[in-house]
Amino acid sequence: MKKVIVLALLAVCTLGAHAEKKDSVNPNKPVFTVVKKNPITSIKDQNRSGTCWDYSTLSYFESEILKATGKTYDLCESFVANKTYMDRAIQVVRLHGDCQFSEGGSTYDPLYCLEHYGICPEKAMPFPGSLYGDSLNNFGEFFSVMTPYVQSVAKSSLKKISSQWKVGLQGILDAYLGKCPEQFTYEGKTYTPKTFAASLGLDWNNYVSFTSFSHHPFWTQFAVEVQDNWRNPLTWNVPIDDLQKILDNAIMNGYTIAWGGDVSEEGFTRKGLAYNVDEKKLENMKGSDMARWLKLTPAKKKSIVDSLGVNVPEVVPTQKQRQERFDDWELTDDHGMLIFGIAKDQNGKEYYMVKNSWGKSGDYDGIWYMTKNFIIANTMDFMVNKNAVPKDIRKKCNI
Repeated sequence: MKKVIVLALLAVCTLGAHAEKKDSVNPNKPVFTVVKKNPITSIKDQNRSGTCWDYSTLSYFESEILKATGKTYDLCESFVANKTYMDRAIQVVRLHGDCQFSEGGSTYDPLYCLEHYGICPEKAMPFPGSLYGDSLNNFGEFFSVMTPYVQSVAKSSLKKISSQWKVGLQGILDAYLGKCPEQFTYEGKTYTPKTFAASLGLDWNNYVSFTSFSHHPFWTQFAVEVQDNWRNPLTWNVPIDDLQKILDNAIMNGYTIAWGGDVSEEGFTRKGLAYNVDEKKLENMKGSDMARWLKLTPAKKKSIVDSLGVNVPEVVPTQKQRQERFDDWELTDDHGMLIFGIAKDQNGKEYYMVKNSWGKSGDYDGIWYMTKNFIIANTMDFMVNKNAVPKDIRKKCNI
């Protein structure tokens, strides 16, 4: 009898690990079953800082290390930010201020930092926000001090400037982010940032990025034209169908993806869901507020999307639609996240499981479930290990 009870309990636990319970308040809330879930490190919180590119990409490399070595690391976002903001300021000064200096960045920035400067573990630098009495990052004062400083140098009327402005800027960076260590001890061994990066077991040449736009030829590379892509790394341009093939192939073969895209659409909710909403169908729904969809506030629209849940009507993205939204500024580069799995709801619709960097917010403790339609429609670009790319696509790109 005891054996029967134990087996029954194990069966319940197994089901619970793969499917979530139905919500008694909102019957339309998705009940997810995991199709494939790859290992990730803990949820972080970028708080009031525009460093999603930093958190999401380091989280990506932490997952890559997990896959390659089985070891768990907590890499330091402040180290990457310190090095990256200095490099970005140097570019702004070289161009006499005719480019943007801001908190944002791209997936390429942490990769560049790892390859050229190295990295340190989180504990080798002050905890985010601690230097100015906060419990997490808050870049309000930091950038209100740093931005005018950089702009005053870049827009200077002097015929020649000295290199001392870099010393001053480094002081600001170190005051708010902490000084990057030249040497530190980790698990009993002494490292420099470069030797630590070399010890992580990754090959920096393995990482490639993809996008899908028709204003450049497919199967060629170009620098995606967004302001925070300031280093201008080259990204492979593939047809929209191949974009999803790469994502699915990567996940099903145990890889994660560093994703950058648009989360400003009404279909992206703060509760942990994202749908590629078909607004025309919502407008035509009678007997409710949907008939006045275009007149509703963004907050009200998101509330309706949450209430409809699995019944949200979706648009299937097309190549033409992606291009039009990019050209008319509707498709924007808002946020960086980590795609690590696939799940399906009770109706069989598939979603990507996505790790966010807003702490354990939303209904799923910092994880977002974003439909495949939403991800493909709103992808700006993403970084992935070239070994995760289908062989036929690798052959066309010669990677």
